[in-house]
Amino acid sequence: MLQIKNIEKYYGNKNNVTKALDRISFDVSDGEFIAIMGASGSGKTTLLNCISTIDTVSAGDILLQGENIAKLSAEELAGFRREKLGFVFQDCNLLDTLTIEENIGLALSLNHADPHKVRKKVEEIAEKLEIADILDKFPYQVSGGQKQRAACARGMAAGQSLLLADEPTGALDSRASKNLLEIMTRMNQEMNVTILMVTHDAYSAGYAKRVLFLKDGRLFSELLRGERSRSVFYHEILDILALLGGDISDVI
Repeated sequence: MLQIKNIEKYYGNKNNVTKALDRISFDVSDGEFIAIMGASGSGKTTLLNCISTIDTVSAGDILLQGENIAKLSAEELAGFRREKLGFVFQDCNLLDTLTIEENIGLALSLNHADPHKVRKKVEEIAEKLEIADILDKFPYQVSGGQKQRAACARGMAAGQSLLLADEPTGALDSRASKNLLEIMTRMNQEMNVTILMVTHDAYSAGYAKRVLFLKDGRLFSELLRGERSRSVFYHEILDILALLGGDISDVI
């Protein structure tokens, strides 16, 4: 589904250049659930921003379903984001003036979809994500965990092929975090949603099928879960984080 080919990202000017990403390459298969970890400044959020087209790469290629998104025009990017990418960020980014139902169906409405079909699609996804009972409420009327599930639903309502999540549990308590991660796991397993999640949290990363570790803008290591339990995988993640060096509390 997704191919990252030797991407580089520089910030600054000639006299003061920072290399945020250094020749990173990896592939993401359809239906994978991948976590990206690393200390602050390792490049993980920059990587996600480049994949999501929020930022642009300085060199290299990013191909989603064979299409090089690094080469798209501004107009093409706008349509690409609406139709193929779903976003879930720490602050949810829901619109306070719209109901949960309207937020979830926003991308469909912007694409001028039939209102009756939009409502049916929203209700189907909301039922699967266990938020059907809050569709008529506004974001300020629901919990943080419910808002994040609404953000997940919004990300998938238009049939997007890839869900990008940046610290989705960062603002949630432990119970809400667990509920959200279980919902995301169900989305991955039952709806075949491909998920790429940036996280500082080893517990959250333990829900993924594969973890990529970044250090100083480079791909440091990767870990496949296979048939191991989430508990065993979690401790293996901690072992890799220890190898990264520095203050482990900065990355878990």
